[in-house]
Amino acid sequence: MAEKRDYYEILGIGRDASQEDIKSAFRNLARQYHPDVNHEPDAEERFKEINEAFAILSDPEKRAAYDRYGHAGVTGNGSQWDFSNFDPFEIFEQFFGFGGMSGNTRRRSSPRRGEDLVTTVTLDFEEAFFGVDKEISITRDELCHVCKGTGSEPGTSTKTCATCGGHGEVRQVRNTFLGSMVQVTTCPTCNGAGKVIEKACHECRGRGYETRNVQKEIPIPAGVDDGTQVRLAGEGQPGTNGGPRGNLYIKINVRPHKFFRRKEYDILLDLNINVSQAALGADIVVPTMNGDTTLSIPSGTQSGKVFRLRGKGFSHVHSNNKGDQLVIIDVEIPKRLSKEQRELFEQLAETLDSEAHPQEKSFVDKLKEVLGG
Repeated sequence: MAEKRDYYEILGIGRDASQEDIKSAFRNLARQYHPDVNHEPDAEERFKEINEAFAILSDPEKRAAYDRYGHAGVTGNGSQWDFSNFDPFEIFEQFFGFGGMSGNTRRRSSPRRGEDLVTTVTLDFEEAFFGVDKEISITRDELCHVCKGTGSEPGTSTKTCATCGGHGEVRQVRNTFLGSMVQVTTCPTCNGAGKVIEKACHECRGRGYETRNVQKEIPIPAGVDDGTQVRLAGEGQPGTNGGPRGNLYIKINVRPHKFFRRKEYDILLDLNINVSQAALGADIVVPTMNGDTTLSIPSGTQSGKVFRLRGKGFSHVHSNNKGDQLVIIDVEIPKRLSKEQRELFEQLAETLDSEAHPQEKSFVDKLKEVLGG
């Protein structure tokens, strides 16, 4: 694939050009390379290139992103601007203030992808961990069950539009700065269909589609996080002129768990142990998302100590890797002691160093080190 040219170079302006400079350069080049005026083989590609450059540089936000990141800032996966359906003639028409040219007839009647739909699904923590097939309800257009998409009442037919002769467009010769141009507009009689319905379907009133609630069972992969967006291709609104359906985007919400927390692909668990377990060591049964496991607590374990259970975290959505489970120890100090317990602690106190020592690092600092900041 050929490397994209610099937008400033395409318009023949400097990077400090004003908005008026950008508009002036675009106006001159658009006149020169419009395919209805310039019949050179590469005229349409140059015209598209000029319009794309103008679309970016005439918008302050897009221009700032381009100045900072280049083409990566305005195109590709990391960009919020999508040029996949970019039509240079639309920009030209908006800028100069008149309708389509003769060269734009094919574009008006060409297939167009349907609109995208967005919905939200709420999952339990466990469903996000293991993955789940979730049934959702979406509202979208479906072929009318009465007319099967024709728009005509059953038993009737359509006829060719007399106004446009079945082309879906009407043309008018107009004198412009580019010379005599054919202005093309959508036929007002058939609204661009090229055919006129004798009697509209009583159910859809001639649309050919009816709005329905559709039940879909969708697979949610293991490892999705709160805020993740899942795309289902071809599950959006129907296209026009035979174009494909749009996509369905599903935003994932995940309910919090009673015990576990999530940090990226790791699971965090706060585990309380008593002073004797911390001092003497113990084997503790620890819950994980895959069932209980035994964790050996060594003697002398302090509050804030973090134990890592490898591979017990969330699956990576696009790989076979898994996160870990981090068990964060909290040594519980009893608030109330029985008489016997107090006597035992008093005996223990006599054998321990009674002087207080400053701690080198706080619990929070240690936790940050373990969790990578």
